[in-house]
Amino acid sequence: MSAVKTKRDVLGTSSLRPDGNAKVKGDFAFTSDLHAENMLWGATLRSPHPHARIISIDTSAAIKIAGVECIITSDDVPGQLTYGLISSDQPVFAKDVVRYMGEPIAAVAADHPETCRRALAAITVEYELLPVLFNAEDAIGDAFQAIHPDGNVIRRQQIIHGDTSVEGDVIVEGHYVIGMQDQAFLGTESAMALPDPDGQGVEVFVATQWLHEDQKQMAACLNLPPEKIRLVLGGVGGAFGAREDISLQVHTALLALRTSRPVKMQYGREESFFGHVHRHPATVWMRHHATAEGKIVKIEARFVFDGGAYASTSSAVLINGVTHTQGPYKCPAAVVDGYSVRTNNPPCGAMRGFGVVQACFAHEGQMDKLAAAIGTDPVTIRLLNAMETGDTLITGQPVESVAPVARLIRETNEIPLPPALSLDANELDLPGGSGITAERKHIKRGIGWGVSIKNIMYSEGFDDYSTAKCTLSDGKVVLKFATSEVGQGFVTLAPQIARSVLGVTDAICDTIDTQIGSAGSTSASRQTWMSGGAVDGACRLVRERLFEHIGAQNNIDPIRFAIEDDEIVDTAGTFRISVIEASQGITISETFEHHHRATEDLDENGQGNCHVAFAFVAHRAVVDVDPELGLVKVVQIATAQDVGQVLNPLSVLGQIEGGIAQGLGLAVMEEIIVQEGRVRNPSFTDYLLPTALDAPVVVARMIEEYEPQAPLGAKGVGEPPCISVTPAIVAAIRDAIGKDIDRCPVRPQDICL
Repeated sequence: MSAVKTKRDVLGTSSLRPDGNAKVKGDFAFTSDLHAENMLWGATLRSPHPHARIISIDTSAAIKIAGVECIITSDDVPGQLTYGLISSDQPVFAKDVVRYMGEPIAAVAADHPETCRRALAAITVEYELLPVLFNAEDAIGDAFQAIHPDGNVIRRQQIIHGDTSVEGDVIVEGHYVIGMQDQAFLGTESAMALPDPDGQGVEVFVATQWLHEDQKQMAACLNLPPEKIRLVLGGVGGAFGAREDISLQVHTALLALRTSRPVKMQYGREESFFGHVHRHPATVWMRHHATAEGKIVKIEARFVFDGGAYASTSSAVLINGVTHTQGPYKCPAAVVDGYSVRTNNPPCGAMRGFGVVQACFAHEGQMDKLAAAIGTDPVTIRLLNAMETGDTLITGQPVESVAPVARLIRETNEIPLPPALSLDANELDLPGGSGITAERKHIKRGIGWGVSIKNIMYSEGFDDYSTAKCTLSDGKVVLKFATSEVGQGFVTLAPQIARSVLGVTDAICDTIDTQIGSAGSTSASRQTWMSGGAVDGACRLVRERLFEHIGAQNNIDPIRFAIEDDEIVDTAGTFRISVIEASQGITISETFEHHHRATEDLDENGQGNCHVAFAFVAHRAVVDVDPELGLVKVVQIATAQDVGQVLNPLSVLGQIEGGIAQGLGLAVMEEIIVQEGRVRNPSFTDYLLPTALDAPVVVARMIEEYEPQAPLGAKGVGEPPCISVTPAIVAAIRDAIGKDIDRCPVRPQDICL
């Protein structure tokens, strides 16, 4: 009788998150839960003005408050005074000028958060108010004096492709406005710093997306060698791009080094709105030229991205936006002009979708205008122009990725529509929900479409790589990497890879920190491809050495070995041994660094192979609208997503549903209101978020077509779900009320007839 084998959570199965139970029960330690003996609390003083000159800072009264241990300003930064992901242009503390409301001026360390609050209130800062640059258009040209030494224009990029003199039989154009969205993660920024006894180094536990980039920027500001700054990933309560830039890391470490005591900093919700970057608000003008049948022959476009006070990733967001002008459609010619600019609005940077959200909102609005102009429907116009593998982008780059665009549209279209709203529908199913404000006789139903293309991994020649280490001993695997787990599920996927490659059951992840090479950022839908490739490579190296070991012991050529379930088998003979037995008493450890293929910068005409690969998705939205009150209920989202190979079905579905919820928020409710540089709604009372009651029924199909460029055949799935769902919902609102709406989020006043 054969022994019953333990079910192994290998690739292709819905392996559960190792931290899932702890999170559900409230036992999981987020960074904000950390504590250390003799710990101080840190807090930040922020500017109340969007643009002002600092005349003086007086901390004398604050330092006298009992319990206050330290107050630091720009004068106390021992190294580089500025930091930044791409351009080091943002001050650790404002010294002479503040450029946005909420900019850090000083930081305090004290024995209690309330003491910190009192100390911040006692610091006196004298300001001279300066003119506020709040309109992104005014930042272009010489209409407004430069608010930063590097100028107001962060980057301009043009794209000129194909026969730009061609004119279409049909021409449609539109102006589109996309609001500023917050990542709105539930766990606000937090960190705890523990100084070395000799004061020459520091260990920092932090919620971040990119440990090694944090380490590099912190080292420059603290004037310490990078190896003296050891970063450990704390529990992360969401990220979505906002933790790619540093926020409180330098402040926390500097306070700890100055006081020689552990220091913890944690933002409240309002401070979080000022403490991280947001999605770029943007204006986009597009004009599509097409044949009488509806085939696109040329696109003209102009983008303006408001980057706020500092550069962050604005230059890269701009490139993503302009290079995705055409969307997932064939386009032989294009003339595109794009700007990312500085203003005195809050800094903007990475957020899920990274510039493509703004481009998609515009090009999908254009596709609907084009369909109407030639008298066809939204599905037909998209199928007519659908991109295929091998097509050329407006940058001149060929699409080598699997591009099942037409299949995505067709399969989404095949998903059954929801039943009509019944006369006895529950109030919660009506626009307005439990307020019972909508009357059934006023409700109109609409259907809308959105289809998108999204680049994955980093672009424009960036040396993108990820490192992983695999150690096998006595049938157990320990994986080591610096891949930030921000909820995307890599701590689930990595052991699945090890189980599949090595035939083990017991595979765990070691501490995620900087004690190994960089894994890059958890962004750009890249970690499955990059860190997955690194883990896969390290495990394969270990497997190769294990085969060599068993081959030498049994006089068998290692090339004949293969893994079957949890055993090593001789494919040309009868030899068979369990992996546990084969690895008994030995330790094999290997490290692998995975790189993707090289990319290149765009030239002055926006031509070049600047992206690595692409993923695609289609969305169909069904909405109920009360045009009398301007209320919307998203009833159903149908979607088919290009995922390459499904490695964990449950995890993929979670990403799809989560991304749709975030795109829904941008479509109908989420917007940071900034008036002349001042944020008016920095709270979850006034910044509205979708709840479970706003969530639609999601019907998702995962389209599996193995991606040959990817190390595991899988494409990243995190970003595409949130990109084209927004224009699909807005298109459905247009369809319901017969009114042209070219902004998101859609406000009640945009709907009311």
